[in-house]
Amino acid sequence: MARKERKFLDYFGLFIKGLSMGAANKVPGVSGGTVSFVLGFYEELIYSFKKFNGKALKLLLSGRFKSFFQYINAPFLLLIMGGSTFSYFSVSLVLDYFITHFELYVWSWFFGLIIGSIIYIGKGFKEWNVVNIISMIIGIGIGIAISFMNPAKENDNLWFVFFCGIIGVSGMTLPGLSGSFILILLGNYVLLLVDSVNALSKAISAIFMANWEVFDDPNLIKYLKIAGTFTAGSAFGLVSLSHILGYVLKRWHGIVISVIIGFITGSLGIVWPWKDEIYRTENGKPMIDAKGNFVVENYERFLPNLGEGQTWLAIFYIFIGIGIVLLIDYLGNRKTA
Repeated sequence: MARKERKFLDYFGLFIKGLSMGAANKVPGVSGGTVSFVLGFYEELIYSFKKFNGKALKLLLSGRFKSFFQYINAPFLLLIMGGSTFSYFSVSLVLDYFITHFELYVWSWFFGLIIGSIIYIGKGFKEWNVVNIISMIIGIGIGIAISFMNPAKENDNLWFVFFCGIIGVSGMTLPGLSGSFILILLGNYVLLLVDSVNALSKAISAIFMANWEVFDDPNLIKYLKIAGTFTAGSAFGLVSLSHILGYVLKRWHGIVISVIIGFITGSLGIVWPWKDEIYRTENGKPMIDAKGNFVVENYERFLPNLGEGQTWLAIFYIFIGIGIVLLIDYLGNRKTA
């Protein structure tokens, strides 16, 4: 294969990985960080964001743009983040459709993917000792505790929205910790990932259609301010959390990976396929989002009925999910052999 073709395939592969991470980030209970960990670009992502520092600013302000792009690993970040952003308006919409119409099987598939991820990461981790095992148990405990917390009420204060951006992006930087689920717990999932995204899509469409009257709508402007503030908080969170994680990964690599394995294991409680939705209520009535759907507040989990055919089909999808991760691992090992 020619060098240019190989480079194109590498770039295309990074974009596809970004798509996968973006789709995972939008689903409550699924961590984009887990996807980046399994697909092998987690640490490069963390260390690339860590490059946004004083040296990068100095290069940018001095006009040394080529050096700046090389320093921050720009091709990698642009493809990953571009794929992740594009996913919100493409792949994640398809995912929304399947969750709406085949919810049990989608959650089963995700459950299998996470089990496969635990097997994959655990198999490659060679630093098991008492401290790391305790760290993993702590991670499991935190993950389970998060999955059973009660959500707060919606809050559109811009300072709180900025804080939600910082916390919500944790799903990208901390495998096993779902940013979307954290936003549910903070009460702002619908506000930030449904209503604001819809408003942003409407604004972009209006710009392309030169329909400037749309921007006279105060409600649209409100949501655009919220979307902008959330984006700023997310960018700040990515850079600041990456600096922290880059430091602790370098200093306590084994403990951090152990906690991450624990987080991912604990997150199985969030994506347990057999659950009933608990809807958020207001004045005794279920709340409805901009799309006319009931607003989910949390889930009531139950054990499956093994006498039903759909239960066994769901179990089949769990094994499909496990198999996909192990197949990726197998193909990766063959490629490097």
